[in-house]
Amino acid sequence: MFIDTAKVTIEAGRGGDGAISFRHEIYVPKGGPDGGDGGDGGDVIFRASRNCNTLANFRFQPELKAEPGKKGSGQRSTGKSGTDLIVEVPVGTVVWKLDGDQKSIAADLKADGEQVVVAKGGTGGFGNSHFKSSVRQTPRIAEKGEPGEAFSALLELKSIADVGLVGLPNAGKSTFLSVVSSATPEIADYPFTTLTPSLGVATIDDTDILIADIPGLIEGASTGKGLGHDFLRHIERTSVILHLIDAYSDDAGRDYTTIRTELANYSTDLTARPEIVALTKTESLDPDIIKMQIRSILDANPQAEVYTISAQAHQGIKEVLRAITAKMQNLQTFAVDHPQKARQAVSGTLKTWPDGLPVNRRNKNHNSAIPDVENLCQKLPAELSVCSKEKHSSDRTEVLPVITLKPKPKRPRHDLIDQSYEDDKKLRTRH
Repeated sequence: MFIDTAKVTIEAGRGGDGAISFRHEIYVPKGGPDGGDGGDGGDVIFRASRNCNTLANFRFQPELKAEPGKKGSGQRSTGKSGTDLIVEVPVGTVVWKLDGDQKSIAADLKADGEQVVVAKGGTGGFGNSHFKSSVRQTPRIAEKGEPGEAFSALLELKSIADVGLVGLPNAGKSTFLSVVSSATPEIADYPFTTLTPSLGVATIDDTDILIADIPGLIEGASTGKGLGHDFLRHIERTSVILHLIDAYSDDAGRDYTTIRTELANYSTDLTARPEIVALTKTESLDPDIIKMQIRSILDANPQAEVYTISAQAHQGIKEVLRAITAKMQNLQTFAVDHPQKARQAVSGTLKTWPDGLPVNRRNKNHNSAIPDVENLCQKLPAELSVCSKEKHSSDRTEVLPVITLKPKPKRPRHDLIDQSYEDDKKLRTRH
């Protein structure tokens, strides 16, 4: 069963309480306090794994809890720290932290083996050995452990692909994917044959292209009609969008406009992606009809790059794949232009890096310069932000991106375990 969304409850382990203990040993009178600290609670860590392809397990196990830390003991023995809970999810999973009606990204796992601490375990409390002083020689207080982070989260699976196939139902998307790759999607002569997204790898001129096929879109999908709009998240990460339009349609330009409208209603960013239009099922059509359909598409978008293909007859397939490869290489060439991207990021004109990572300019302070922008573009963790630093020389001023760490929050004071009152009460009762 393919499940690409799941709602879970995440709770990191609570820190163990500090111990209230005094040294009792022969020939050592008044040994003093020796209560140990509590152990730290376990973290909740999400790890991307290529061996997973669905979020179905979280539908039956919605609670993710890490092990709490153990309580401290005498002889200044620190309690055992809780074991981290490692949760394996498919590559491309996004973890959203829910806070009422608001949500924020807690983790975005794009590579196999990448892992992120989503919920931090609580810190163990101090034992009473930390509270001794010249005026308090027998402290009977200790700290309680901090609670671990806990919140509700929404897991979304977004496929990692180079090309996204979009089109109306029965436009030939699944047939195209089955011809250019070894994927085996369901193919039939009725609408909505594809019910779940499919992935396939096509190879052309020693270049591998990962292609994602989603269910067909229909007019009004943004208002809840059909199936495809629920699966558009799977093409959010694609570099190129391939429109497949049935050449037997009454108006190919209208179909093309319908799909672009639905993409814009979902996300305006999708309509700005590089795209290629392919007329399908052209093996037995009259050339005049094909020219009429191409002219209809160009009337809707004069900048459209239109190809004619037939997946059944294997016509025009290589030309389309080479066109896709060329657009992908153009994006990679743009990503190599480091100085220009750095200046755009600093000036605020660049909203996203070529890999889709947002550029965040929260703070002008910095503590480390990164002259190699390529590493920054490949992976920009959520706790880092980009700011500017001018490097002056005799003949030029160069602007370099700089990463900034978020300030570490101050540790709040723990609740105290106070036994002083109970001990005084016992002494009064004894006398």
